[in-house]
Amino acid sequence: MKVVVTGATGNTGTSVMRVLAEGPAVTDVLGAARRLPRHPLPGVRWTAADIDPGGTDLDELVAGADAVVHLAWKFQPTHDPVETWRTNVLGSIRVFEACARAQVPALVHASSVGAYSPAPGDGRPVDESWPTHGWPGAAYTREKAYLERYLDAFERAHPDLRVVRMRPGFLFKRAAASEQRRIFAGPLLPWRLIRPGLVPALPAVTGLRFQALHTDDAAAAYRAAVLRPVSGPFNLVADPVLDTAAVARLLHARTVPLPAGAARAALAAAWRMHLAPAAPGLLDAVLRLPLLDAGRARAELGWAPARTATEAIEEFLQGLRAGAGLDTPPLAAAGSGG
Repeated sequence: MKVVVTGATGNTGTSVMRVLAEGPAVTDVLGAARRLPRHPLPGVRWTAADIDPGGTDLDELVAGADAVVHLAWKFQPTHDPVETWRTNVLGSIRVFEACARAQVPALVHASSVGAYSPAPGDGRPVDESWPTHGWPGAAYTREKAYLERYLDAFERAHPDLRVVRMRPGFLFKRAAASEQRRIFAGPLLPWRLIRPGLVPALPAVTGLRFQALHTDDAAAAYRAAVLRPVSGPFNLVADPVLDTAAVARLLHARTVPLPAGAARAALAAAWRMHLAPAAPGLLDAVLRLPLLDAGRARAELGWAPARTATEAIEEFLQGLRAGAGLDTPPLAAAGSGG
């Protein structure tokens, strides 16, 4: 069985590549990325590919594949949403259409909790039937929601192509710590000081709660989606639901209440001055995300996370302190120049 993975050098991609190569069912794993890694990974092949319009011939890339796992995504620059739209939306559509032309039997697409419409008023966890209109004020959520609409029509036009949409919560692992610091926090975060006892307090933004998952556990679900005859969307999260207090306990720190409006104003000011890479609209979206019910993934993929959400965050914090990474361009360790 041949599987092609786009965006294979990032947080999710490196884990998906590894789990696909571990078992006998997948005999050929081809990882595609704009910049080739030096990271050694037994049993896989690498190829340089650019999904942007005018980039690589994607028909040739996916030809002969039994499944394509589409993970390629650009988080930056948040000050230029046209550029991220070009890669994330137009590039993704190029991948989808290439799969159709090449008659690839299965497409597994990385959607996100960010594709979902704001949470219900009672705060209950939602299943995969919850609307996926995203939050219009953030580029990331607009792009994820738009691709959900595109895939609705794409599936009707190509009923013989099995399409799976994975909708995970926030994904963390040790090796992704440096990348995630660069993408979301920027240079102002004193990452070497993020250790128990050195952080006196964390701001507890009103209404902030989230669901996390270890990236390797998400990768196991991707592998199951490749190998099992399933289709449609799957929520992927681990227990428990987290908030600032849960993170503060890991750091032996106290929390200081911070109104959401004040947090947004501070982030907006830092973003306008190019001191913080995350746009304020992303905070607006996070504060409105629904909690997810992952029952369908457990039932149909035979999947269960091996680690709790707390363990995933704890490993990420350890990686942050160490400046951890991998020898791939997106995951380059802090201080490596990557």
